[in-house]
Amino acid sequence: MGLIFNAVGGELPLVQRVWSASCNATTSFNSAAKASSMIAFARGDDGLTVHVRGPETRGTSLTCPEGWEFFGVEFRLGAYLPLYPPTGLTDLRDALLPTLPGGRILLDNRDWEMPTEQNIDVFVDRLVRAGLLYFDPLVDEIRHGERPRAMSERIAQIRFRRAVGISHRKLASIEQARHAAQLLRAGRSIADVVTAGGYYDQSQLARAMRWATGHTPGELRSGIPFLAL
Repeated sequence: MGLIFNAVGGELPLVQRVWSASCNATTSFNSAAKASSMIAFARGDDGLTVHVRGPETRGTSLTCPEGWEFFGVEFRLGAYLPLYPPTGLTDLRDALLPTLPGGRILLDNRDWEMPTEQNIDVFVDRLVRAGLLYFDPLVDEIRHGERPRAMSERIAQIRFRRAVGISHRKLASIEQARHAAQLLRAGRSIADVVTAGGYYDQSQLARAMRWATGHTPGELRSGIPFLAL
C-alpha cells in the first residue's frame, strides 16, 4: 500500500527518464534534490494538470493523495523549454500549462494532443521538431570545466544557469549528494560513503543528506519506504 513508482531510461536524445507514479493510499514522501527539468502530468479529483518543473535545490516533503496518478518525462541536463526558463521554475515553482476542452494542451498558442505514459516520447519529439524544447550543447562542456576560448567565465556561467536553472557549483553539490544517498540506500556504511562521496567527515555528510533528502544517513541506510530520487 502507498506510493508505487516506476522509471525507465529515455529513448530520445534529450530524455533522461520516463516515470510514472500512483497512490492507492494517501502517502507522505520526500522528493530529493535534483538538477533536471521535466514535464509532469497529474490526474486527480479535479482532472488532469500539466506542469513544467525546474530543478529542486533541496529535499521537499510532499503528499500523494489516494487515487491520484502521475507520469512525466525528465529531461537531459541542458534541455529546457525556452518559453519557461528553468531559473523561474526552481523548487516547485511550476508553470501550469492551460488545458482545453477535449483534454488538449495549449502551448505556444497552439493546441496539442494530451500524451499518455505510453506515447509521451512522441509528444517530446514533436516539441523538439517545433523548436519548443531546446538543448544547449555547451552545458556538458561547462559542467566538466571546459568552455570556448572566446567565452569568459562569467558568460559561461550565465549561459549554464539559463539552460539548467542553477549554478554549476550547486549542480555539483546536488549530484554529489544524490550519489551519496544512493550508496546509503544500497546499504553502504556511513564511513564508506564519506570516502566514496568525497565528504570531509560524517558531519558534512549528515548535513548534505538533510538538505538534499530530508533524512539522516542512518535513516537512508535503514531503507526509507518512500524517497523520490
